[in-house]
Amino acid sequence: MTAALIVLAVVIVIVVLMVLFTLGIYNGLVRSKVRTQEAWSGIDVQLKRRADLVPNLVETVRGYAEHERAVFENVTRARSMLQQAEGPAQAAEANNQLTQALRSLFAVAENYPQLRASENFMALQQELSDIEEKIAYARQFYNRNVTDFNSRILVVPNVFIARMFNFQPFEFFEAEEGAREAPEVSFQR
Repeated sequence: MTAALIVLAVVIVIVVLMVLFTLGIYNGLVRSKVRTQEAWSGIDVQLKRRADLVPNLVETVRGYAEHERAVFENVTRARSMLQQAEGPAQAAEANNQLTQALRSLFAVAENYPQLRASENFMALQQELSDIEEKIAYARQFYNRNVTDFNSRILVVPNVFIARMFNFQPFEFFEAEEGAREAPEVSFQR
């Protein structure tokens, strides 16, 4: 074997190793990106479930408190914003507004003892509470995946591959300070 063939073989081995190394990092980044997108999907599903539940809740309360139009309009507007939100930042903002609107709705419900005793209303509140817990879990899962992905695209040597293939960081799903609690679901006075 000549020296030229040995050099050529070494160069080919180095190139193959570099390609495999790059593919390994690229595939790891793609898997992390897909996990983050899947985690966002979990939040999106719960937010849609919450938005779908709101009309039933509003109609139940409306039957008892028809004159509270401003409250119903605020809930409807916040629900619409949540349904039209695109991306984590808009969804978080819309979710926070819906939470505030639902708090007003529950405050109105406090004035109607028959409403609070209604099985339908109680079931809707319980379901809403369950969805709030699922949203909190999904948000935590999503943000954990965002942290992992965003860290991966910033560390060496991944940063070079991430820049080469234009991987962008994801936004965190952040709740406002006042919206960190689930809407009031208590029937206690």
